[in-house]
Amino acid sequence: MGNYDIKELQKCILNILLAVDKVCREHGIRYWLSDGTMLGAVRHGGFIPWDDDADIAMPRPDYQRFIEHGDEWLPAPFELQTFQKDENCTSAFLKVIDGSTTLIERWALNSIGGVYIDVCPIDGIPSQRWRRRMRISMVHMAKSMVYLRSRDPYKRGHGYTSWLPLLLQATTKNITLQRLQLRLQTAYDYEKAPLIADYDSGDRSTMPREVMGTPTPIMFEGHELLGVEHPDEYLTRIFGDYMTPPPEGKRHIHGFDYVDFNQSYHDYNDTRVFK
Repeated sequence: MGNYDIKELQKCILNILLAVDKVCREHGIRYWLSDGTMLGAVRHGGFIPWDDDADIAMPRPDYQRFIEHGDEWLPAPFELQTFQKDENCTSAFLKVIDGSTTLIERWALNSIGGVYIDVCPIDGIPSQRWRRRMRISMVHMAKSMVYLRSRDPYKRGHGYTSWLPLLLQATTKNITLQRLQLRLQTAYDYEKAPLIADYDSGDRSTMPREVMGTPTPIMFEGHELLGVEHPDEYLTRIFGDYMTPPPEGKRHIHGFDYVDFNQSYHDYNDTRVFK
């Protein structure tokens, strides 16, 4: 894990959130604070103290508009990172990054960018439980293939654990696997499906559309951002007893391997080799 000031990281992330909020309001893009960021807004009035990322969600139609126009709407140094733009991007969903910084999540993963927020699309999902579970499993399988293809194949040694990453690198392209995952996620129309979900979070994020509802103002670090319409039901579905913080040993944190707040990732001399 890298040695970085989490408060400085959160300040940088907040600047990205504020920039995204501004352009979404200006251009009629629906979004919600989501997952741990929504939890932080309700329980802490801002960041969960140990949290080192931020999440927002958008209905798929708004998400697609944002991908198409986000780079022209956002002021420098903010930019979009997607697999359509970056052949080494391991995330199926969009990140908005601060291009004046450098962030490497894991030394063994062939991906580099800046400090970021995650922007997850919300899609329709099957109503039948077995269809839903099958669809989520297929999405997660595609996601795992993207990860393994992008990973240093010798991370766990030169034995059998290197075989699948090497095979995927030799026979597939990252964008092919990413497009497969995208097709799986968008098979059910957001506007028509009775249930919606963030496929990255699996079945626990499945809920009626009305739970997230209309983006609703909520205070976050002294700024008015937009959250879900029914936060109690949403957070209970995602976290259960969300008002009780987890014990110190069970607190989720990315623990990024490298963060530089003063150098752009565009200028970073990346000497890592992944084949």
